[in-house]
Amino acid sequence: MARSRSALEPPLLARLPSLLLLLLAQAGAAGAAGSVRLAGGLTLGGLFPVHARGAAGRACGPLKKEQGVHRLEAMLYALDRVNADPELLPGVRLGARLLDTCSRDTYALEQTLSFVQALIRGRGDGDEAAERCPGGVTPLRAAPPERVVAVVGASASSVSIMVANVLRLFAIPQISYASTAPELSDSTRYDFFSRVVPPDSYQAQAMVDIVQALGWNYVSTLASEGNYGESGVEAFVQISREAGGVCIAQSIKIPREPKPGEFDKVIRRLLETPNARGVIIFANEDDIRRVLEATRLANLTGHFLWVGSDSWGAKTSPILNLEDVVVGAVTILPKRSSIDGFDQYFMTRSLENNRRNIWFAEFWEDNFNCKLTSSGAQSDDSTRICTGEERIGRDSAYEQEGKVQFVIDAVYAIAHALHSMHQALCPGHTGLCPAMEPTDGQTLLQYIRAVRFNGSAGTRVMFNENGDAPGRYDIFQYQAANGSAGSGGYQAVGQWAETLRLDVDALQWSGYPREVPPSQCSLPCGPGERKKMVKGVPCCWHCEACDGYRFQADEFTCEACPGDMRPTHNRTGCRPTPVVRLTWASPWAAPPLLLAVLGITATTAVVATFVRHNNTPIVRASGRELSYVLLSGIFLVYATTFLMVAEPGAAVCAARRLFLGLGTTLSYSALFTKTNRIYRIFEQGKRSVTPPPFISPTSQLVITFSLTSVQVVGVMAWLGAQPPHSVIDYEEQRTMDPEQARGVLKCDMSDLSLIGCLGYSLLLMATCTVYAIKARGVPETFNEAKPIGFTMYTTCIIWLAFVPIFFGTAQSAEKIYIQTTTLTVSLSLSASVSLGMLYVPKAYVILFHPEQNVQKRKRSLKATSTMTASPKGEDTEASK
Repeated sequence: MARSRSALEPPLLARLPSLLLLLLAQAGAAGAAGSVRLAGGLTLGGLFPVHARGAAGRACGPLKKEQGVHRLEAMLYALDRVNADPELLPGVRLGARLLDTCSRDTYALEQTLSFVQALIRGRGDGDEAAERCPGGVTPLRAAPPERVVAVVGASASSVSIMVANVLRLFAIPQISYASTAPELSDSTRYDFFSRVVPPDSYQAQAMVDIVQALGWNYVSTLASEGNYGESGVEAFVQISREAGGVCIAQSIKIPREPKPGEFDKVIRRLLETPNARGVIIFANEDDIRRVLEATRLANLTGHFLWVGSDSWGAKTSPILNLEDVVVGAVTILPKRSSIDGFDQYFMTRSLENNRRNIWFAEFWEDNFNCKLTSSGAQSDDSTRICTGEERIGRDSAYEQEGKVQFVIDAVYAIAHALHSMHQALCPGHTGLCPAMEPTDGQTLLQYIRAVRFNGSAGTRVMFNENGDAPGRYDIFQYQAANGSAGSGGYQAVGQWAETLRLDVDALQWSGYPREVPPSQCSLPCGPGERKKMVKGVPCCWHCEACDGYRFQADEFTCEACPGDMRPTHNRTGCRPTPVVRLTWASPWAAPPLLLAVLGITATTAVVATFVRHNNTPIVRASGRELSYVLLSGIFLVYATTFLMVAEPGAAVCAARRLFLGLGTTLSYSALFTKTNRIYRIFEQGKRSVTPPPFISPTSQLVITFSLTSVQVVGVMAWLGAQPPHSVIDYEEQRTMDPEQARGVLKCDMSDLSLIGCLGYSLLLMATCTVYAIKARGVPETFNEAKPIGFTMYTTCIIWLAFVPIFFGTAQSAEKIYIQTTTLTVSLSLSASVSLGMLYVPKAYVILFHPEQNVQKRKRSLKATSTMTASPKGEDTEASK
């Protein structure tokens, strides 16, 4: 019996890997002691979150009635129907082993090891002969575990990922009824994984479409730590970035094991971007509920606009007693229908007819709020005792859980695949044939991916090359109860199947009965405002008004209007700038025109008087020839007012250039000649009795017209070099306020050129004033020296006042009116001064005191000979 150690070591070493796997499997089996078993020729595994995740080191927490029990019963219901169908897998009964994952991936991994026990033991069967007890007694063995050919589950994506990594090692196909993480679409890593629900990449696309349809462009995301939450948010962020127009304010992750106050912290972080009211949630039920509770605690009910993924769907458990917080929430759920057959099945379950479900008693207590008693146990006095006569739906609320349809479809997908595989490998056989004992997982996977059938809700069940189902979603909104509009609760408002169909009119919002509340980083800019983007955040901007003469060219640009245009009232375009000029009806034209008419009338009257009394002493003494020249100049000065008010044109502009300076030049040339003659006569008289040269009337006219010709020649040269024309000056009245801007129709004369026209006249005026000052010593009664002096002094004062007024109004909005009025009034006043001081007194004497219009012989001694020598006696002094 004794064997050497060396003889024992090789077989032991050879069996070491199998022994390690066996120990691992036995540990898993110990943890999976609580399971639902159904006998059958082919066994399907099932993974369901019957209980919530435990706290404080416990693996499992409270019972999950809908997500756990409903879904588990759905698989039992589907197996009953498959086994009762003579056309599907004839002669083959499907069994099952259903396990509780407790909503925890690590715990689910331990449970999953029980599915591979048969495979592990199968690898060690060859060593059975070597396993003997002392004396050659064969050791006692437990019943061999079922060989699981496929697994239905799991629910959470994090659990499915953990399980898929184990099942693929043993080539066991897996079909999930609820896992939607995009990561699971990677066929290189999860090649044995399939699902009857669409992946979150479709769901994320649908949620992006919903956000865009609601007009939101600034949202936050909230995800539970793990594959489902993080992958869902990642897909949403990626798709929104590719689609454009949606920015992520914050991406917040809820820890797998949240600490006290963690959810209050989440709400505070969401409030850091208050404009991002839309919150995209990829989270499990527990996290959703605790986020809603923290929202209510922070008194933010109605602030956040929730968009929930299928983990929220149309469930009541996450929002129970928190309905006011979720009013307006939009949720998404894979398109499903309530399965009437399951309702009939489940509502007839009782403690007597459902003993196969080991968790049904716990469900019964939770569902009916009662306590079952067993021998030797006492129930809590505060809880009533279950009678066993209670009925689901009658004595308790009942609503079919949303994933029931998909659990049934997952079971049928495996059944149809096994049926096709049986027909191919066991033609003509009833029951299993050797070709399917054991069932090859790789072959079964190929048949699963090839199934095409109408599911329990009538929708097509199929898989693509990655094992994903088509994307079909129903869209719900939780609405407040309203007697006139409906009963409230989850209301279907649209659907998504590659494209979104959303009934926006059916949406209701808290505080916004029909209008969709905003979730935007920046409100849309108004008309006439451009967007100034915030660096790094394409959905945030500042609105900057297009000021001055700029208009809104596009969403991001303000451009200046052309020179002849100004912005419209809302600054979205440009409009022509109004053109103005000094018109005959303008109030500004009235004073100059009145002065001009009066001046022309007075001048005409004086000329007529002088002509009629041409040979009288007063007319002769005033120097008839120069007087008529001077009066002609005065007349032209008055007439210039009409040219300045007339509408500018080529002819008018030419006349303005010519006559603006001609009248004043003619007047001041005559006055200069007069004062110069008087000064020379009396200066010469002081030295000798010989008269000075060029004092005859002819000489005086030659001098006057020679001086005037300088102005005429200069203007003619100007007209030849630069032909006159009218222009519209848009800069002259381009005020700060575009509404006050005007284009000015005027002649092509700048302010300086206009003053240039008068420059020569002003020079003559200054020279004449100098001679008037020099001649102030002339005897008071002699000729016109004193009136000419007063005329020139007054004229200088007028023009000195004109200059600051004219140039001081250059920036005024009324420039065209003020400058034209100032110029014409100044011209008329200077002409009126000359007329009034030099000729009106003479005309008065001629008309009303003709007795004074006689010749007198009172001359100074020194001037006698000079005046005697004066031809024709033109300078003979007249009596007053």
